[in-house]
Amino acid sequence: MVPGGLIGLGMLLIKESARWLAKRGRNEEALESLIWVRGEDTPEVQAEFAEILMGIEEEIRATEGVTWREVNLPANRYRLFIAVTLQLSQQLTGNTSLAYYAPQIFAAVGAGTSNLLITGFFGIIKVISVLCFQAFLVERIGRKVAFMGGAGGMGTCMLIIAIIVAIFPPNPLATSITSSGAAAIAIVYLEAASYNLSWGPCAWLYLGEMFPSRIRELGVASGAASQWIFNFMMSQITPHAIANIGAWKTFMMFCIFNYAIVIYAWWFLRETAGRSLEEMETVFGSTETAFDVEATRRKAILGAEAGAKQSATARVERVGEGS
Repeated sequence: MVPGGLIGLGMLLIKESARWLAKRGRNEEALESLIWVRGEDTPEVQAEFAEILMGIEEEIRATEGVTWREVNLPANRYRLFIAVTLQLSQQLTGNTSLAYYAPQIFAAVGAGTSNLLITGFFGIIKVISVLCFQAFLVERIGRKVAFMGGAGGMGTCMLIIAIIVAIFPPNPLATSITSSGAAAIAIVYLEAASYNLSWGPCAWLYLGEMFPSRIRELGVASGAASQWIFNFMMSQITPHAIANIGAWKTFMMFCIFNYAIVIYAWWFLRETAGRSLEEMETVFGSTETAFDVEATRRKAILGAEAGAKQSATARVERVGEGS
């Protein structure tokens, strides 16, 4: 309840998004919100705001309301496919299964009677990794790099754990941590860090970035709903996998999944980092609703510069009149 309460209080301090305000005709508030997000009012921010307004106008002009025909456009079908498979891939990495069954997993790799204490540190590693991703990586590396690197790292970790457990099977009656168990636990921690530096936060970022504003609610809702379906699926599969095929084969299964996800990310995902929602139409090849973002941006920058010059001239004239 405490984390949820803190999130709820924090949301009271967050402004509405510029696009949400602009779509409701509250342009002054929308510009203030965008300036608050970017940190200062610059010609680039004015250009971005003009781009947002142009994007909203283009959306309204395309059709008067969201229809199934629009949802069924090839680019939008592709994005819905990505929304669902992205959430499936996030679950197939195996990290959610590790989180749900951490005490059993750590016992299976040789944690002895210290599995609950080790599980606590597992949670701390996840929190620190997400904070590092937010502070240092989120806008410095591309989304595809994060997805492919994270899946590759997790696959390698799962492979190493599988080898350790297969060669040095833990004694279920042991009360202390063996050297092989300590090595496996360290790799599990490294796997958790890899997940929370990539697929953990980045899958949700990508889901919110790739849809155009018109079908964004439907797209994000579809992805979120499928996430919980696949989450439930993996939570049911994991304990049966450990019981029936053994711990090391379960880790090997997740290893194969992760290496397959690297190929999926390289082949199917498009780079969205540093691109606005209006540019997503071009990124995903939507010829029906795309518009010339660069032309709009150049026009807005020129307009902002002209406005700044007029303001400066007016101030000079007022100073001259005063003297």
